[in-house]
Amino acid sequence: MPPQAPVSTDTNNLDFAVMRRFIPYLWPRDTPGLRIRIIIALLLVLVSKGVQISMGFLYGAAIDKMKPGLEAGAQLAIGLVVAYAGARFAGVLFDNLRNVVFERVGQDATRRLAEHVFAHLHQLSLRFHLSRRTGAVTKVIERGTKSIDVMLYFLLFNIAPTVIELTAVMVIFGTKFSLGLVAATAIMVVSYIFFTQKVTDWRNQLRAEMNELDTATVARSVDSLLNYETVKYFNAEKREADYYGKVARRYADAAVKSENSLAWLNIGQSLITNLMMAGAMGYTVWGWSRGDYSTGDVVLVNTLLAQLFRPLDMLGMVYRTVRQGLTDMAAMFDLIDTETEVKDRPNAALLAIDGGALAFEDVSFAYDADRPILKGVSFAIPPGRTLAVVGPSGAGKSTLARLIYRFYDVTGGRVTIDGQDVRDVTQSSLRAAIGIVPQDTVLFNDSIGYNIGYGRAGASQDEIEAAARGAQIHAFIAAQPQQYETQVGERGLKLSGGEKQRVAIARTLLKDPPILILDEATSALDSRTEAEIQSTLERVSERRTTIVIAHRLSTIVDADQIIVLDAGRVAERGTHAELLRHGGLYAEMWARQQAEDDEEGAVAAE
Repeated sequence: MPPQAPVSTDTNNLDFAVMRRFIPYLWPRDTPGLRIRIIIALLLVLVSKGVQISMGFLYGAAIDKMKPGLEAGAQLAIGLVVAYAGARFAGVLFDNLRNVVFERVGQDATRRLAEHVFAHLHQLSLRFHLSRRTGAVTKVIERGTKSIDVMLYFLLFNIAPTVIELTAVMVIFGTKFSLGLVAATAIMVVSYIFFTQKVTDWRNQLRAEMNELDTATVARSVDSLLNYETVKYFNAEKREADYYGKVARRYADAAVKSENSLAWLNIGQSLITNLMMAGAMGYTVWGWSRGDYSTGDVVLVNTLLAQLFRPLDMLGMVYRTVRQGLTDMAAMFDLIDTETEVKDRPNAALLAIDGGALAFEDVSFAYDADRPILKGVSFAIPPGRTLAVVGPSGAGKSTLARLIYRFYDVTGGRVTIDGQDVRDVTQSSLRAAIGIVPQDTVLFNDSIGYNIGYGRAGASQDEIEAAARGAQIHAFIAAQPQQYETQVGERGLKLSGGEKQRVAIARTLLKDPPILILDEATSALDSRTEAEIQSTLERVSERRTTIVIAHRLSTIVDADQIIVLDAGRVAERGTHAELLRHGGLYAEMWARQQAEDDEEGAVAAE
């Protein structure tokens, strides 16, 4: 895998750093076949340029054979014209063969880099994903991967061939005509490049502004559409449209500036090249009038310069594309360079499950250094037992689940499973041993069968259906026209809350983990659905080490032990009956919820 050196913010260093990191994708060590393709493509570039340069000589020779008095040699002139046409065709042929040979290289480099970025994004911490906008991240990846193939093409098949052709033209001018023509060509090329670079750098600033506004537009639209229901709840359609329109108008203004700047670039480039063409043609015609050059030489100079100007006319676009490609790839490399907050230790062992005893030992944790969440939390769950965690909002209940999964590492103390510190084992083996039914179940925009089967890779249809029966959702699925192929919609929005929860339970049943986390799995459901889901959860948690994070105390009265978190500390612990007898925070919460239930019952009875 290519090295991950940090990318400098200095523009020149940025370009070199990005190119240095990109080369391993272009010249992969483990794929000699692709290296051979690159070599063949570059050889075809040289052959194509040689053929194209020969066209000027063939054309000039044909013109010289058409002088008065040489009519008897018409066949030779015709032959030269035919050879000229053949050279034109050969140039096109070799260019396209080059593209055919190289296409696999470009696509493979794009694929490798895209796979690398995608895999790295899944390795980043939950903190990263909570702080970034999905639309903005996907746009960075899209731009970065799309720039690879285009940038490769211009670097290898436009810039490099242009340098080769310029060198050949100047050698021909120096040996066949004069050093003055060589100097004039060099001055023209230097002026052209200098002007193009300055104007294009100015245009790149406008382009960067466009990209920022484009990213903001996409990010805002994705965020707004993902929160479609919230927009509807607050009757904010016009507000969202106005906000989107404001960003879109700013993008349109930046795009107008960028496109207008292109006109100035084209005008300046055309002025420089046409001045050179006029000077060179005037010089050779003057030489012809003195008898120094033939008519064919005039045609040769015209043909060589016309061929040289063709790639130079694209230099602004090529330079801009390459610089923009480097900028887009640098943004993508910044994603790759984002440090993975939670890493496996060197030689981390696989988690060895022997019952699934879970323990928190004097655990402290803070999302931010100045805002501690957990302050010396300790508890233990014997194998196969159930521990319930309750407490007011913000007490740190859901944080416990994130620490067990190692979405974050503790800042003090340790979390153990069967005596093994979770930081000493691989994350993969740790998460393979844990199942969770979250409060907010988010499903893939695919079929119900796919979402249940996601619990264990390679699960058979029979196993998926068995898990659905265990979660008591099989009958619902069987009643659908497409059964297990029924689409659930984005984030599962086509299903009700209870149906989504049952899919989440079925997915966890299919995984069959020894440790189970129920993170307020019924708090968003109505009373009837909550009771049905609760009975299913009780069956699921049998013979598993289970931690239940609960809001409704009535759902955890049968837990083997209950702990009450308050302000990041364990305020109370014991069974339901013991905590009621204690008359502390738990008893207060129980009394409040019972009173609320009584009020709801009285209202419903009226």
